[in-house]
Amino acid sequence: MNDKALPLSRFTVLDLTRVRAGPTAARQFADWGANVIKIEPPESIDKSKGMGGARHGPDYQNIHRNKRAITLNLKDPEGIALLKRLAAKADVLIENYRPDVKSRLGIDYESLRKVNPRLVYASISGFGQDGPYAKRPGFDQIAQGMGGLMSITGLPGQGPVRAGIPVADLTAGMYCAIGILIALLEREVTGKGQWVQSSLLQAQIAMLDFQAARWLIAREVPPQAGNNHPTSIPTGVFRTADGYINIAAAGQHMWERLCKELGAEDLLSIPEFATQELRSEHRDRVNAELEAHTVKLDSNKLIDSLNKAGVPCGPIYTIDKMFEDPQVKHLRMAVPVESPILGKTHVVGQAINMSRHTRDSYAPAPERGQHTDEVLAEFGLQAGEIADLRKRQIV
Repeated sequence: MNDKALPLSRFTVLDLTRVRAGPTAARQFADWGANVIKIEPPESIDKSKGMGGARHGPDYQNIHRNKRAITLNLKDPEGIALLKRLAAKADVLIENYRPDVKSRLGIDYESLRKVNPRLVYASISGFGQDGPYAKRPGFDQIAQGMGGLMSITGLPGQGPVRAGIPVADLTAGMYCAIGILIALLEREVTGKGQWVQSSLLQAQIAMLDFQAARWLIAREVPPQAGNNHPTSIPTGVFRTADGYINIAAAGQHMWERLCKELGAEDLLSIPEFATQELRSEHRDRVNAELEAHTVKLDSNKLIDSLNKAGVPCGPIYTIDKMFEDPQVKHLRMAVPVESPILGKTHVVGQAINMSRHTRDSYAPAPERGQHTDEVLAEFGLQAGEIADLRKRQIV
């Protein structure tokens, strides 16, 4: 599908972000057709690769796909003036500087609102735009620890364990994108933009969801539960004859189906296993009794039989095996990209499907400043003006 036919194609987004949380927010708009303009310093004044990995590495290519790129020297007053010129016509600006940096540069929300009252200005920080930790540098693992996730991840007694993905970074980006969309919808009514804010710490706490609610409402401090579900038993990892599978059989009906399908009906008569509450209390014994049956069975055959019986279960894949699964292929979670540097490759697909909008392929992450001339021309700059800016290292 042509980008202009995608649902967000009418919006222009200025992307001043780096690393992961901010680029994740901008990527949502780029994937759905918005004119996302990634802004970086000219290589002549900043030869570093910058944070976020090598430009042609998997991480960078995946997170910056479908964007265009320009260079702009924000350390020069003329560069700031040019950014304001772009902001005057843009719909959204996303940044993840430390809260004090944008004010020092003169590109904070209050400054840019004067240029464009309709601008939706989005900020992602480590800990929030104000408060006692506002000026601290943010990092995903720090937020995982402060946000409670590491205290409930891992095996009981193991000590704090980080999650295998940057949960705080990714979810801060997603929450920010949702906030921008809300602000754009509200702008249709009022005609005014606003300042959208999210932070790694807020996102991590929000993602705790029911685990956080256990403390807020019931005053329970959730412990590490390993592969067991914290409250629904039996739900966890079970050894088979050729590996491991996940089984989720919470609730009385599921428990009975599971026992019957495993040929373990004798477990239904054990008093300590009679109710969900008792099974949770005796979870280790429940799991051991079930595994005595699953360990004799082939993983695929067991998964097929349990699913036919209506018991939720599934394989535990390595990443390569996951992408070979027929359902994953059907969902098109590996999207093709034709890169002039890397050739034919793939990036991770969107987790959203729409009935009238699909995108069969993505554009590769741009080179630094690849689209500077064409983007500035679109904003009304003449060729001679652009050449002069380039000569003076403003772009």
